[in-house]
Amino acid sequence: MTAGPGLRVARDGSVLRVTFDRPAALNALTAELLNSAAEAVETAGEHTGLRAIVLTGAGRAFSSGADLRGSPNPSPAAGSGTLDAVNRLVRAVRLVPLPVLAAVNGPAVGGGCSIALAADIVLARESAYFMLSFTNIGLMPDGGASVLVPDAVGRARAARMAMLGERIPAPLAADWGLIAHAVPDETFGSEVERLTTRLAQGPTVAYAQTKRALNAATLDRLERAFAIEAAGQTVLKGTADFTEGVSAFRHKRKPRFLGE
Repeated sequence: MTAGPGLRVARDGSVLRVTFDRPAALNALTAELLNSAAEAVETAGEHTGLRAIVLTGAGRAFSSGADLRGSPNPSPAAGSGTLDAVNRLVRAVRLVPLPVLAAVNGPAVGGGCSIALAADIVLARESAYFMLSFTNIGLMPDGGASVLVPDAVGRARAARMAMLGERIPAPLAADWGLIAHAVPDETFGSEVERLTTRLAQGPTVAYAQTKRALNAATLDRLERAFAIEAAGQTVLKGTADFTEGVSAFRHKRKPRFLGE
């Protein structure tokens, strides 16, 4: 199995468990981590006997999104490798002919939110939340969020998430239809295992054909969304607002956006 820094990939019988493993950084995403995760998911169908995949995070977060603690001087090119890698993982999750369960153990923010929502079934702790935090640093949603979110909850709620950058608690996300289930923290682990076992023991050929049919309704739009999002992020990463947003994030203060 493929793994890399900040990522654990383990086969557990017929289940592949892919875990973001940077708990001290709330599982912030790097290009290397994402590409390793994507490779693990992409090749899962080639391993005899694998029947389901679980995506989760170590510690108290699923993922806090892209790691913003790198270069002190962000440029238009900064983060393009991470964006490409997020898209690669989202695409892999949608295309792999195995059911994918996102076990959202804590906050799923930015690209981490997009990755979680790409899964076939999303199960979250009640204390978890989902957040498209991009506008808080002068960016726009990516990772296919501009398709994944409105397809699940409609344009109005998608705009609320995308523009206001609010935390959406897991129970509300379940009420909206953004995710499948939100369960009490104390029963989360047992519910993950129950669903994982059910998927792994289920009719995997039927799951694959069902997934293929569901993909047919949105996958072309997802690829177009990747392109539009990438073009938009390239423009936004050249703005003063992005520079200010990243600086404010790193210094833990409120940004002062000037619209330029």
